Amino acid sequence: MYESVSAKEEASRGDNCVALLRTAVKRGGADRHVAGRPSQCLGEHLVPHQDLHRRLDQARYAPPLEGAAFNYGFNSDYLQKVVAYWRNKFDWRKQVEILNKYPHFHTTIEGIDIHFIHVKPSYVPHGKAVQPLLMVHGWPGSFYEFYKIIPLLTDPAKYGLDSGDVVFEVICPSIPGYGFSEAPHQQGFDTLATARIFHKLMKRLGFKEYYVQGGDWGSRVTTNMSQMLPQAVKGLHLNLVFINVRGLKKVIQVMLGAYVPWLVGFTREDVRRMYPFMQKNVFDILRESGYLHIQATKPDTAGCGLNDSPVGLAAYILEKFSTWTDKSFLRKDDGGLESKYSLDDLLTNVMIYWVTASIVPSMRYYKENFARDPGLIADSRAGVYVPTAIAAFPQEIAHTPQVWAKNTYKNIVRFSYMPRGGHFAAFEEPKLLAQDIIHFVRRVEQL
Repeated sequence: MYESVSAKEEASRGDNCVALLRTAVKRGGADRHVAGRPSQCLGEHLVPHQDLHRRLDQARYAPPLEGAAFNYGFNSDYLQKVVAYWRNKFDWRKQVEILNKYPHFHTTIEGIDIHFIHVKPSYVPHGKAVQPLLMVHGWPGSFYEFYKIIPLLTDPAKYGLDSGDVVFEVICPSIPGYGFSEAPHQQGFDTLATARIFHKLMKRLGFKEYYVQGGDWGSRVTTNMSQMLPQAVKGLHLNLVFINVRGLKKVIQVMLGAYVPWLVGFTREDVRRMYPFMQKNVFDILRESGYLHIQATKPDTAGCGLNDSPVGLAAYILEKFSTWTDKSFLRKDDGGLESKYSLDDLLTNVMIYWVTASIVPSMRYYKENFARDPGLIADSRAGVYVPTAIAAFPQEIAHTPQVWAKNTYKNIVRFSYMPRGGHFAAFEEPKLLAQDIIHFVRRVEQL
């Protein structure tokens, strides 16, 4: 699965060898270069089946309340069906082959081993410009979220997408502490540190300018990258926006928005997605954010159990893929999971957390980013001036209207109300997201 990266990326696009520039910004720690060497495809991460099977076989289940569906969390009746599939039908080795469909690399930046995949177009028609695109995942996702969207971006014409003269090479790193990237060893590793490291990664790969895209934590990381080094970021594409809007102005906008939306800058679609306001922006968020309070305060406590129990880990992760995909899935006994995803795809993401024992460091990322009042952190007060696109999916946890987004993102050139989809856009609706990214980049290239 992995290849290490060395000094300088080969000029030939047909060469699979990726090399790194030796120079990097010497901030935050020393950088070490790893000699180029091929390594076994996930060989070290193929955990003994007997250990996983033993843990699955010995799981204890608490019976769900009658008619509870997913209102109390992951329904244990359906969980037993998922575990039975995992135990008897899920083929991890086959999924490893799928993971190895794209080339994987790793390099050491600021003393942390960084994993990433780097996919180039197999063929570039004459006149098409290849644009580097860094895509950053969030929690509880992984680089695997992008596997269905990558071919749509590297070969859009093959999949019927109107790409004009644009085609992408895609770089998807794992955030430190997630998946196959090493976990930080010291406190304080937040999105700003991640942004700094990912800029160094792109510089090592030889890119002076590039596009960045993200949702969930990836949104925050790529936003920080755009604030930190705007001359390197050609454009920022987001499918989730973190906005801290306070004060009397917001109160007035909320009060008037339902009745005279045009007066406060809301569109009719904003109103449809935001109201009734208390239900959608207070009660629904409280219901879905219990995990956040745990992970932002005492992540290691809950993480100990999840790191030891594959069944607990699957329930904890997959519950998010239910209700964050569609809020109405709370009322379904199976959480609606298989209406949008396959169990093979869902369990592959779970296995990435399991075989790397990365659930605890991934949860710590919340603690590091909520250690201080977000309103007092410098990046929350700094504007983003690079060309920005926002793809607003209707089932996202919360909707941010463009009028609020403009408080931070000063150069929004595209704001799309997506017709369907939720939090895991690249995983659930790859074609919709890919087309929006393509339209955005074409527009920026024409500016």
